[in-house]
Amino acid sequence: MSTFVENARAATAALRDLFPETPLQRNDFLSQRYDADIWLKREDLTPVRSYKIRGAFTAMRMVLARTPEQSHFVCASAGNHAQGLAFACKHFGVKGTIFMPVTTPQQKIEKTRAFGGDNVQIRLIGDYFDQSLAAAQKFCADEDAYFLAPYDDIDVILGQSTVAAEVVDQLGRAPDVMLVPVGGGGLAAGTTSYMRAMKADTSFRFVEPTGAASLTAAVAEHGPVTLNKVDGFVDGAAVARIGRHNFDALDWVSAGSVLRVPEDRLCATMVEVLNIEGIVLEPAGALSIDALQDVADQIRGKTVVCVISGGNFDFERLPEVKERAQRYRGLKKYFILRLPQRPGALRDFLMMLGPDDDVSRFEYLKKNARNFGTILLGLETTKRENFDILLKRMTEGGFGYQDITENEMLTSFLL
Repeated sequence: MSTFVENARAATAALRDLFPETPLQRNDFLSQRYDADIWLKREDLTPVRSYKIRGAFTAMRMVLARTPEQSHFVCASAGNHAQGLAFACKHFGVKGTIFMPVTTPQQKIEKTRAFGGDNVQIRLIGDYFDQSLAAAQKFCADEDAYFLAPYDDIDVILGQSTVAAEVVDQLGRAPDVMLVPVGGGGLAAGTTSYMRAMKADTSFRFVEPTGAASLTAAVAEHGPVTLNKVDGFVDGAAVARIGRHNFDALDWVSAGSVLRVPEDRLCATMVEVLNIEGIVLEPAGALSIDALQDVADQIRGKTVVCVISGGNFDFERLPEVKERAQRYRGLKKYFILRLPQRPGALRDFLMMLGPDDDVSRFEYLKKNARNFGTILLGLETTKRENFDILLKRMTEGGFGYQDITENEMLTSFLL
C-alpha cells in the first residue's frame, strides 16, 4: 500500500471524530435515465454541508502535529472553506480569523460564526475577494499566524482525498467512472491521487462551469493560467486560476476528460433535482449530475459515482435559478416589442397569445415617435415550440420585435 493511501486512510479515520462518513446513495432515477449504475456521494450532508470541512480539518490536524505551538489559523473565504475552518478551529480549540468581503451575505457570516463560536473572529474587509485575501495574508505576516489555503495546499489535498477513500469502502471496489466538480482543484487532485495510488482502473471526468474553466485553460497551456474573466454564478467553483499543487497532481489530465457546463443548463438541473429528489444543491454541487448528459454514451452499463460537493444554497437565489432554467429550456423569453400607438393595438397583440402563453413582464421603455411605442416584454410558456407559433403570428400581424433573451448586456441592464 502506498504512503499516500496510508495517509489518506489515517485522515479518513481522524475525520470520524467530527462526523460519520457521508452517504453513497444509488440514484434510481438517474440510473434509469442513463442506463448505468449511478451513485451520489453526498458531501452536502457533512456538518457544514460541503466537502470543504475535510481539507480544513486535515490540514489543521497536520499543522498542529508538526508545530503544536501554532494556535492561530487564518483564511480568506466567503463560503464553504470559511465554515470548514471555523468548525475545525472549534474542534481543536484554536483561534481562527476569517476575512470576508463586506458584500458577503449575512446568512453566510452567521453560519460561519455559529460553527466557530468564540474561537473565531470574522473580519469584513474589501468589496471583492482579492482585497479580503490581501488583508488576510498581511494579517498572517503581522501576527505570525498560519494561512490555511482553501485548495492550494498539500495537506488540504490529502483531506479531500478522503472522499475517494470512503467511496471505495462503501462501494466495495473502485467505480468505473467518477465525475468530480472542479474549482481550485483540491477535490479533483485529492480523489484522483487516491485512486491512482491504489492503481484503480477508474476513469475520471472533471466538471467545471463554462464561466470559470480554469482547469480547461491549464490543460491547454500545460500549467496554471489566470482567467481574464470569471462568471461568479457557480460561486463554489468560480476560481480564476487552478492551484499550483493541484495542477501538479492533475498534469496527466487530457482535454477530453474536462467537461464545461453552461450556467443556465446547470440551473435546469438544480431545479430538476429539487423537484424530483427533494435535494437542495448549490450550483457547484450540481455540476457532476448535470455533466452526465455529456457522457451518456460513455457510461452506459458502468458504475458511476457523482461527487455532490455541497448544498449551501441561499434560497433568495431561487428565483434567479428558476428564471435561468426556464430560459435554457426555451420556456421564457424577453423581447423589445414595437407596438403601434393606436386604439386596440395592445388588444390585437394579446389576442395572438396562445392558451399556455403568459406575460411575465410588460413595461413601456419610451415612445420613439407618435406612431409607435417601445415595450420590454417577458413571456413564459409551457412548450418551447409555442414561441415559434407566437412569433409567426407577430410577424404576420406587423408587430416588430427583437429577441434579447441571449443578449447578456441588455438583459443585465433591463432585468
